[in-house]
Order: sequence, then structure tokens, then C-alpha cells
Amino acid sequence: MQPATRWSDTLPSMTTTLYHYTGTGNSLWTAREIASHLPESRVVAMKNLREGPIPAEGDRLGLVFPVHMWGVPEPILSFLARLQVPDGAYVFAVAVNAGQVSRTLIQLQEVLAKRGIALQAGFSMVLPSNYIPWGGAPPKETQDALFAAARTRIAEVARIVEAREARPVEMGPLWQRVVFTGMYKLTLRQIPTMDKGFWVDEKCSGCGTCVKTCPCGNIELSAGKPTWRSHCEQCLACIQWCPKESIQYGKKTPSYARYHHPDVKLVDMIR
Repeated sequence: MQPATRWSDTLPSMTTTLYHYTGTGNSLWTAREIASHLPESRVVAMKNLREGPIPAEGDRLGLVFPVHMWGVPEPILSFLARLQVPDGAYVFAVAVNAGQVSRTLIQLQEVLAKRGIALQAGFSMVLPSNYIPWGGAPPKETQDALFAAARTRIAEVARIVEAREARPVEMGPLWQRVVFTGMYKLTLRQIPTMDKGFWVDEKCSGCGTCVKTCPCGNIELSAGKPTWRSHCEQCLACIQWCPKESIQYGKKTPSYARYHHPDVKLVDMIR
């Protein structure tokens, strides 16, 4: 006797592709966690995709990226200009931030709309800050609390995505959307040259980890020491992954604790 067919068995199989951009692992971890809740899903690094048009694959497409200077990072904007979204795909986004998502997801929605692509849902995901020029890594108990809250949040995001629900994109309070959006517009063109603040102390061994982890290929070794090439994105991967903690930014970082997501390893970044 054949088993009875369940209603869910008659539904078409759905696939999910999560495109991520990451410097210190927060966005990669978020994409992996979402994927763990969704059957037939895969996680793809934006930086590893070839030049030219990018034909997206999947019934559900996720964009997982960090908020840089209170807005969408330039590499994400460049990626979106090349992404070819199939008709009928459910498109969602997760903006990883330290509590100041501001107007980032609204900006993303507007960028996609100009290409005729609807952003069906946009979520803010709060994780530990990696912007070391403004302070070192938070205490472990603070990090653990943020990770626990994020896991609960991710399970809810995955449920919404699996059901293909349309939701208004999330945003920060009005003062963030006014003040920080203005600052984003003022700083966007200056970000590539902000790498002038990096320097290397005597602990540098010339291992090249910074070269391998920089998602935008902005670093090269010269005489065994890293040099920055003025197309930085301020992701801080170089300073946070340096095994000797020899890369500094400004005057205060020598005394600051480093941070990268504890569940993301160096091999993940290099791969």
C-alpha cells in the first residue's frame, strides 16, 4: 500500500541562493545560518564571481552584506548592476550592522527598483561591531548575547523567506535616516582613500594574510610589507585578521582588541 501523499509533497521544490560580502565574517556567518534553515540552499561569495553579467540562480535570492558608513557598500552596488534576476524570483536582503542600519535597506530597495527588481523583504541584523577605529572588540559576554539574539532572529527571517512573504524593509529611526544618510553621501567618494590611515608596526612578518583576506584586492606586498592601493572599502578585514596584530589604523588601535566572527575561520575568508 502506497503512503498517502501530503499536501506539502505536491509543492514545487524551491532553491535559495545567498550572495554575501564580508570582511570579518559577520555576513558570511549570517548567510550560512539562514541557509541552514532552508532546504536546497547555497552560499556564494560576491567577491569570487567573475566579471560581466551574473545570471542569478534560484527561486529565492538573498543579499547579505555589511552596512558601511551607514549605507550600501560600493561593491554591493557594483554587484547589483551586474546581477541578472530571473522572473518570479523572491528577492530579500539582510543588512548586517552594529545597531545603526539607518536608511540602508531603503537605499537598496531604490537601487533595485531602478532595474525593475522588487525587494520583497529587507532585514536588519545586529552583530558585534568590527569598526576598530572607534573601539575594540566588545567583551565576550556581549558578543555571545548578540549571537544568541541573532540566531533567534535568523530563524524568523528564514521562516519569512521560506514562505516568500512580502514585508516592508526595516529601517532605523528618523534621526538616523536624516543624519547618517547625509554622512554616507558625503563620505562615499572618500572611502577608497581612507586607507591612508593604515600603518604597520614592527611585528609584521610579511605573511600576506592581509592580501589574501581583503575582499576588494586593495593590498599588495612591497618589500615584504603591505601597502594599500586607494580603493579601500573600510571593511577592516586586514587589521582584524592579521595574525600578529601588526596592522594599525590611526593612533589608538595598538591597544584595541581585534574581532572577527568566532565561527568563521581564516580559511573561509581566503577560499
